[in-house]
Amino acid sequence: MKSPALPANHPKQPKTAKTGVLLVNLGTPEAPTAAALRPYLREFLGDKRVVELPRWLWLPLLYGVIVPLRAPKSAHAYAQIWDKTHNASPLKVITEAQTAKLQKRLGKNVVVRYAMRYGQPSIPSQLDALMAAGCDEIVLAPLYPQYAGPTVGTVVDVVADWLKARRWQPAIRTLAPYYDHPAYIKALAESVRADFKKAKAKPQVLVASFHGMPLKACQAGDVYYCHCHKTARLLAEELGVPFCKSVEEVKEAALRPAPNVDTRLRGHDALRACGLPPVLLAFQSRFGRDEWLQPYFSEVIEALPAAGITQAAVISPAFAADCVETLEELAIGGKESFVGAGGKGYGVTPCLNDSDGGMEMLEALVREIL
Repeated sequence: MKSPALPANHPKQPKTAKTGVLLVNLGTPEAPTAAALRPYLREFLGDKRVVELPRWLWLPLLYGVIVPLRAPKSAHAYAQIWDKTHNASPLKVITEAQTAKLQKRLGKNVVVRYAMRYGQPSIPSQLDALMAAGCDEIVLAPLYPQYAGPTVGTVVDVVADWLKARRWQPAIRTLAPYYDHPAYIKALAESVRADFKKAKAKPQVLVASFHGMPLKACQAGDVYYCHCHKTARLLAEELGVPFCKSVEEVKEAALRPAPNVDTRLRGHDALRACGLPPVLLAFQSRFGRDEWLQPYFSEVIEALPAAGITQAAVISPAFAADCVETLEELAIGGKESFVGAGGKGYGVTPCLNDSDGGMEMLEALVREIL
């Protein structure tokens, strides 16, 4: 009996099946202009996981008020940090570099690509490309250390929708949130130590600023706050310094002897002898009138000088690559607020990006699931 003829669109079976790895980041507009920001903001803020309001209420407000007002402001922010050499946002340039370096580390039997949740290249298009390259197993690697519905959750949603439309589905494995993974905490700590060695003035506090989230989302069951809290606490433990959740706790920490330091030293003398300051938890990027996770970065950074803390450093452990939130909101806006409130020294430790430490960590995470 003859075998049935295969349809023209029947997928070709590779002689040797490969494994694909898809790195996924948040996304970026194609240009630092209001025209490019409008479709990007509509896609981003139109996601049900990002803004959890009834569609009949939110969408008219989004299209008629929010996007027209926010697009020019966002375009100005992107213009300040745009990579003119590559004519792309730093997030895209860094993610491309991470992809290339991870490909080199993993070898030819693994195909590494990247996608953006919002913007291009899209997740479905890159999943299609991995399938076309002969990958029957795909590791989905959302580049978010801490889990949140509007980040990891929405990436998994898109992949699930893509799978529903396929007759032949590859095996999908998803990289778990790595907020407390030893390799991640170690990489963060080493980046802080390296950055502080280059600092002209020793910071009196290290503000670990995470992207914010409406409080009601966490009260409804999102674990994001718990993950952020643990990352900051473990970073402080790895550095051997106090972990603080308010400016008042930072002041109190300065009155206690730092770990592994001569107990005759007190206050900032002890912290300077330790070489590293206490870690202070904060949350940035608040949007709208609802209460968000606290303490708010904007309020913390303005309160520090009044508490006698005039040398500050900031790190943003929620981001795998520098972006508009770290390069414009924290580095530019944060410095203006801190200096305006009486601060003197201010610096932002870069994200792990495609640094040797960052790539070593990323390779370790992916190899574990491979």
